[in-house]
Amino acid sequence: MILFSLKKRLSLPITSWQLCLLASIGGALSAMLIVGFTMATTALQELYLSEKDNYNSISELSRFLLPIFGAIVILLVSWITGYKYLRTGIPFVLHRLKVAHGVIPLRNTIHQFIGSAIALASGFSVGREGPAIHLGAAFSGYLGSFLKLPHNSIRTLSACGIAAAISASFNTPVAAVIFVMEVILREYKVHIFIPIMMASLVGSMITTSVLGPAHEFEYFQTIVLELEHFPVLILFAIAIGVLSFGFNKYLVATIKHSEKYHIVSRLMLAALITSLLSYVVPQALGTNFGAIDFSISDNPSLFFLMGLLIAKLIMTISALGLGIPGGAIGPILGIGAIAGSCTAVFIQSYYPDVYLTSDFALMGMAGMMAATLNAPLAALITVVELSNQLEVIMPAMIIIGTSCIVSGQFLGNRSLFVMQLEIQNLIYRKPPLEKSLQRVGVLGVMNENFEIINQLSEQQKIEHLSQLEEKHFLLEQVNDDESTSGVYYSIHNEVTESSESHTNNQADNSIKLTQQLLLPLHAQATLMEVYSLLEKKRKGAVYIYGDNMDDVLGIITFAQVRRFLVEGNIN
Repeated sequence: MILFSLKKRLSLPITSWQLCLLASIGGALSAMLIVGFTMATTALQELYLSEKDNYNSISELSRFLLPIFGAIVILLVSWITGYKYLRTGIPFVLHRLKVAHGVIPLRNTIHQFIGSAIALASGFSVGREGPAIHLGAAFSGYLGSFLKLPHNSIRTLSACGIAAAISASFNTPVAAVIFVMEVILREYKVHIFIPIMMASLVGSMITTSVLGPAHEFEYFQTIVLELEHFPVLILFAIAIGVLSFGFNKYLVATIKHSEKYHIVSRLMLAALITSLLSYVVPQALGTNFGAIDFSISDNPSLFFLMGLLIAKLIMTISALGLGIPGGAIGPILGIGAIAGSCTAVFIQSYYPDVYLTSDFALMGMAGMMAATLNAPLAALITVVELSNQLEVIMPAMIIIGTSCIVSGQFLGNRSLFVMQLEIQNLIYRKPPLEKSLQRVGVLGVMNENFEIINQLSEQQKIEHLSQLEEKHFLLEQVNDDESTSGVYYSIHNEVTESSESHTNNQADNSIKLTQQLLLPLHAQATLMEVYSLLEKKRKGAVYIYGDNMDDVLGIITFAQVRRFLVEGNIN
C-alpha cells in the first residue's frame, strides 16, 4: 500500500520529497559507478604509463601498437555483448529518453563501461563524459524499472543519474545541472530541476570523498584579460565559430560515410590513424587533459601548437566518427584550449607584459563547447567551475555569444548531438502535445470510483446505476475464451452523459444502458499511452491494471485527456 501511494505521488508532475530521495539514491549509485569507471581507466593506464595521460613515457612502437590493441579488445567486447548494442553515448541516451523513458538495455551499458574504459586507456581521442552520461542514465533508470515506477518518474530519474554522473566526473555540480536542463532535457520544470540538483550534489560529494576535492583543471592561472584584449577576443571567437562548424560538419560526414563499412574495418582504421599520428604528436593521444596541460604549461612554439591542433582534430573526428566508444565533450574542450593557446602565442608579442595563454585556452574551451553543442549557458557555467573564478564570466560571455552567432546564424551550425541523431535516424523530437502528456502518469489521475459486477440482469444494472454517483463507473467482466484474463466493459447511462444539452426533455428521465469496451493499460504508463489508444475514435476509456490484467486499479476516459489538454486539469 505504501509503495502504491508512492507511485501515485510520483506519477504527478509536482515537486515531492519522495522523488528527491529516489534521485539522491539513484545519483549515489550512478556516482559510485562513475568513480569505479574512472578508477578502472586510471588503473589500466598505470600498467604502462608513468603517470596519467603521459604517453611520452612509452616508446614509439608501444604508442603505435597501443590503439591497435585497444581496438581489438573493444571488438572482442562488442562480439560478446552483441553488435546490435554498439550504439552508446549521449546521442543514444537522448534517443532512449524519447522512446523508452530513459531505460537503456543492459548489454549497451556493459559495452559502454568496458569498451569506453579500454578506449580511454588506449590513447583514443575521446572523452569520458559520454560514457559517464550513458552509465548514469542507465543505473538510475534501472532503479526506477526495478521499483516499477511510473514512466514519467523513470525519465526524471534517468536525468538525475546523468547529472550525478557529470558531477562525479568533473566535480562540477552546477554545470551538471545546467547541462542536463539545456542539452539533455531541453526544458525547465521545477519539479524536475530540484531532484536533478539533489542528484548532482550527491554525485559531487561522493567524488570529493573518494577522489578528493580537486579536478584535472586546477592548472588555470588567475585570469588577467582586460578591456584592451576584448577586440582580439572577439576575433578569436569568430575563428572558434568557424572551427566548431568545421568540426561538426566533418564528424557527421565521417559517421554518414562510414556506416556502410563493417565495424571491424571502422575501428581498425580509427586505431591506425591514431597510431600514425602518435608518432608525430604524442601529446594528442588520450583525453583532453594531457593536451591542455601541455599547451599551457610547456611554452611550445606556434608551429607545434598548430600541428597539435590539427592532430587532435583528426584523431577526434576519426575515433568518434568511426565508432570508438567515448564522448565528444572532452576532446571539444581540448581542441578549444589548444586553439586558444595558438592565439595567445600569436599575439604574445603585442602584449609582452602579460601571460595570456591560460586565459585564451579557457576562453577557447568555453567558445568551442558552446558553439559545437549549442549550449551557451552550460559552457559558461562549466568554465566558471573549472577555473574557480567568477572573473571569467564577462570575457566568456563575449566569446560564447560571438562564436554561437557566427556558427549558428552565419554558418548554419547546429548541436552536434542533434546532427548525430539525425544522421543515425534516431528519434529525438516529440510533438508538444506528446511531451505534455508524457509528464503525467496514469496512476495519479485515474478515476478509482468503480465497481465490478457479474451476472446481473439489465434491470438490476439500471437500478444499480441509479444509486451511483455521477462519476462512478460500473464495470462488467466478460470471460474471453481466447484469454485467461477477463475483458472489461464500462456500463453507463447514455442519457445522463448528454443531459446537459437536453435539460428540458422529459425523455431524459428514462435510463438507457450503453456498454463500451475498456482497453487495458499498465499502471506505469503515462497519459500519452492513453491518448495513443483512444485518439482514432476520440472517445472511450481505458482501465489501468497492476501486476496482472485482472488487477483493475482505475479508469481514464478520453474526455479526461481532452480536458487536460484544453484546461490543464484532468479532474
